[in-house]
Amino acid sequence: MIKNFFRNKLGIVIGGSGLVGGGTINFFEKKWGCRILAPNSKKLSLRNADDIQAFFEHYHPDFIINTAIAAIDSDPKVTFEINYLGNINLAKVAMIFNIPYIFFSSAAVLPDGNNLSEETLLPLSAGLTNYVKSKVMSELTLQHLHKTEGLDYTIIRLAIAYGKYDHKIQGFHRLLFSIADEAMPMLFTGKNICHSYSNSKKTQYFLRHVLENRDEFSGQTYHFVDQEPVNLSRLILTIRAFLGLQTPREYYIPFSAARFGMGVLEKIIKVLHRFGIEARMPPELMFLDNFYKTQTLSSAKLQGSSFVDPAPDETVFSRLPEIIEYYLTRWQQFNLISFDDEFFDPQKIAEDFLNSPETLLDEIHQQKRQPFREFKLRQNVKRDNDISSLPY
Repeated sequence: MIKNFFRNKLGIVIGGSGLVGGGTINFFEKKWGCRILAPNSKKLSLRNADDIQAFFEHYHPDFIINTAIAAIDSDPKVTFEINYLGNINLAKVAMIFNIPYIFFSSAAVLPDGNNLSEETLLPLSAGLTNYVKSKVMSELTLQHLHKTEGLDYTIIRLAIAYGKYDHKIQGFHRLLFSIADEAMPMLFTGKNICHSYSNSKKTQYFLRHVLENRDEFSGQTYHFVDQEPVNLSRLILTIRAFLGLQTPREYYIPFSAARFGMGVLEKIIKVLHRFGIEARMPPELMFLDNFYKTQTLSSAKLQGSSFVDPAPDETVFSRLPEIIEYYLTRWQQFNLISFDDEFFDPQKIAEDFLNSPETLLDEIHQQKRQPFREFKLRQNVKRDNDISSLPY
């Protein structure tokens, strides 16, 4: 029997518009009956300590989950204030309420290499990117607060996260977009380069387990990654095969050539800016060298914990069909991409809306088609007029 651990509890999720944060809200509320608040930056700015104090003076949560990050190409001030100061201020609030604080970190804090353990961490230095520097500092300060002031925290390090419902084109989904848009003529990687991947759908189950079992997970860092690493070129070519495309060709671009090409593009963009034309390179390209270096994270600590993987055989390859279907449909609908195949539209409603709206409307009115949801509302439920208590 599943414990009703979250019933009537209140959780705060920071970064609820992202892939992991959004999934957390959906799972915790709909599956487990937990009340979740996900304030946006207008309601709660991590850059403003007064915002944090006012928000938590009003709400007394049972746990805090922080998935928020500044854009990876943000300037040093914004990155420091959101990724580090905001994170530590949330941790200090958690100490005041004596509640768990769950912080999502990144494989970016690790060096290159194979089977890297949780104890591995890049040394803090000025040479790190702003994003990596802020994450390393955050992890070190959380460990310090645990040792000196008793902070109840867990750090979850993700590798390359994949899954549906990411409405920002970044990370793995930037790779998918580039292939689908035929913007990758050849392979910008090496033949044997491997990386670890994180299944965003499973993070919700791990979060629940972590919150239910604080004695085991408090003060700990875990790599939440699939057990087997992924060969990057194999993944790219598998996506190409699913899409039925001819590109990228199976030719490996040397790193020196890739860097030269990126430098040329940066100069072109600077010239365009002088003419008032807005253009920018994907911020992920600051990690171009990672496409040519192997980095795999050990999952031994996760495998040895009490957490049971709800779908141990699920991988990025097994989920590719549904992921591709979801994102291609979305990108087509928003005119972000042009693709030969039709929209995924089993009832042909979009097709009829485009070509024969009169017929479609008539069929709806005659109830021959029912594209609407039939709501069944409980009318005797007491209404909560405090709209500030609703998720943002």
